[in-house]
Amino acid sequence: MKTKERTDSTSYRAWLQYNRIEDTNAREGYLSYCQTLVALEESPLIQTAMSEFKSGIESMLGQKPVSQSRIGESGLVLGTLNSLDQIPEVDRNELEKLNEDGFVIRTTNQNLFVIGKTEKGVIYGTYKLLSLIQRQQPINKLNLIEQPKNKMRMLNHWDNMDGSIERGYAGRSIFFDDDRITKDYKRIRDYARLLASIGINALTINNVNVHAVETKLIDSEFLPEVAKLGSIFNEYGIQLFLSVNYASPMQLGNLPTADPLDPDVKQWWKEKVSEIYSYMPNFGGFVVKADSEHRPGPFTYGRNHADGANLLADALKPFDGIVFWRCFVYNCLQDWRDRSTDRARAAYDHFKPLDGQFLDNVVLQIKNGPMDFQVREAVSPLFGAMPNTNQIIEFQVTQEYTGQQIHLCYLIPQWKEFLDFDTYAKGEGSYVKRVVDGTLYPYKYCGVTAVTNIGLDLNWTGHTLAQANLFGYGRLTWDPDLSTEAITSEWIEQTFGNDPAVNEVIKTMLLSSWPIYENYTSPLGVGWMVNPGHHYGPNVDGYEYSVWGTYHFADRDGIGVDRTKKTGTGYTGQYFPENEAMYESLETCPDELLLFFHHVPYTHRLKSGKTVIQHIYDTHFEGVEQAEELKVMWRSLKGKVDDERYEAVLDRLSKQAEHSKEWRDIINTYFYRKSGITDEKGRLIY
Repeated sequence: MKTKERTDSTSYRAWLQYNRIEDTNAREGYLSYCQTLVALEESPLIQTAMSEFKSGIESMLGQKPVSQSRIGESGLVLGTLNSLDQIPEVDRNELEKLNEDGFVIRTTNQNLFVIGKTEKGVIYGTYKLLSLIQRQQPINKLNLIEQPKNKMRMLNHWDNMDGSIERGYAGRSIFFDDDRITKDYKRIRDYARLLASIGINALTINNVNVHAVETKLIDSEFLPEVAKLGSIFNEYGIQLFLSVNYASPMQLGNLPTADPLDPDVKQWWKEKVSEIYSYMPNFGGFVVKADSEHRPGPFTYGRNHADGANLLADALKPFDGIVFWRCFVYNCLQDWRDRSTDRARAAYDHFKPLDGQFLDNVVLQIKNGPMDFQVREAVSPLFGAMPNTNQIIEFQVTQEYTGQQIHLCYLIPQWKEFLDFDTYAKGEGSYVKRVVDGTLYPYKYCGVTAVTNIGLDLNWTGHTLAQANLFGYGRLTWDPDLSTEAITSEWIEQTFGNDPAVNEVIKTMLLSSWPIYENYTSPLGVGWMVNPGHHYGPNVDGYEYSVWGTYHFADRDGIGVDRTKKTGTGYTGQYFPENEAMYESLETCPDELLLFFHHVPYTHRLKSGKTVIQHIYDTHFEGVEQAEELKVMWRSLKGKVDDERYEAVLDRLSKQAEHSKEWRDIINTYFYRKSGITDEKGRLIY
């Protein structure tokens, strides 16, 4: 598709619509501050901010700011801590207190100052101001002081160099095709704009499952082209990382081993890292999946994960590089007959004993739950359990188990629940968000990362409304204390404008969508009832007798996994005492996680008064009705939303409504036949 056709598309522009403000008074009010633009410093990042200001203001207000060399009586002013001697309006002390990505936006008379602690802060302040204007918020009395609460705000791409994306639901890779790196730099730049506008400051471009061709991304064959991509992202304050193959010394260096304690292996990595930085001085480091799902790692040589991670961290340390070491490590060759084996236990069992043994530039990348991004699962007990080891939480923006961007499933409420969960690691108030932002323990590196949901589709995310998950993820990583409602309203206003009727409908749809999806798919914390491999669509026993180790243990009498210390796998004992006690007891375990922690009869009564089996029937019938209602709500916006996005969203909602019936009928029929208990309401179950 031609560049002009892309940029003219409302879907492609996502939340950076920058539509003309039609209200004359409002437009003139903004213009009084935006007719001139002064940059007090010169650099690629400042240039990026100026370019974004000029294009955004021209698009919204119909007049491009004129660049000037010095501060006048009115206009926009950009600067950093280094230029404060020219800006008496901004107090040095308040700026010095901010972290490096913080900024101040201040209105004085007719001047509007956007001052970052560093140049990155200027980028983030720029997008903040443009967002305010886009949402038609007042700017005549601004006194904003903002900084991100998480140091690392990262995205992981699972893109392969053949152009495919593992767990990708929005088309092919924007980075790779036919084992080559893209030359579509305009699209890469547009993507960088989207990410910078929501505060993302790091990303990987390739799959954590690093195959043969991708292994060569750290070799001279591809490094010049990787560096070109890195330089584009650097202009937007985003640091490039690469996923690496732990066996690279063997596959690229022809060494006989990848043993992390072997001197030749250590030397090979030091030389390789030095070579990478010769091409990319701002390179961030590595993301590593090792000893997991058949990927190579230190276990092969009788070493542990600290040995493996420290090998790479030591090579990166002279360049201030970081290793993100994924904790998704478990036995994927289990015997389904053995009920003592519990995949949920694996990450804690592997990593907790190693606390304090990792170098300080190693960050353990821990999935939000102990399983694998299910519709509903418990919080990983590793959070807060390793006070001497950097931690970062990993989410999945791409909707692998939540409808694959065909179904609408807004994930911000789910992520908020994980971040707001109290670990009790240091007593009450030890929330996960305070673990990963470095408040609870003085981690050197910490924050949030996620598997992204974008691809080559015109609208980036397959389902246009799935853009809200990417936007919301960025805003939540910047400030986990933001409310779901505030984030949602921001996205809608920037994406669809300020029509209250449109906003109310879309907001209602988004906020109800995760519970709706859960209703017709996963009951009470049971996951994995999906077709193996591609994970789309219902298959109750799809993984029940497989080596991957994910079970619901449904029989004629009951359902659920007993993870208690008293009679089960002992998983509850991995939590701090307050949470252990809550989950161990049937009386205090939350109903929404009942079957994640307990095996109970179908006749067990929930706190709602319903039996488990009746809850399953009711929610699956209700979920289908709710999915149909989503379509009805969207149809009410015909003529109020542009045709391009209206038709695309309606198509997805229609597919969702139809597919929800398949979920309802397969799940209900399975458990009716298993339990022999009829629906109290006499509805059709096959």
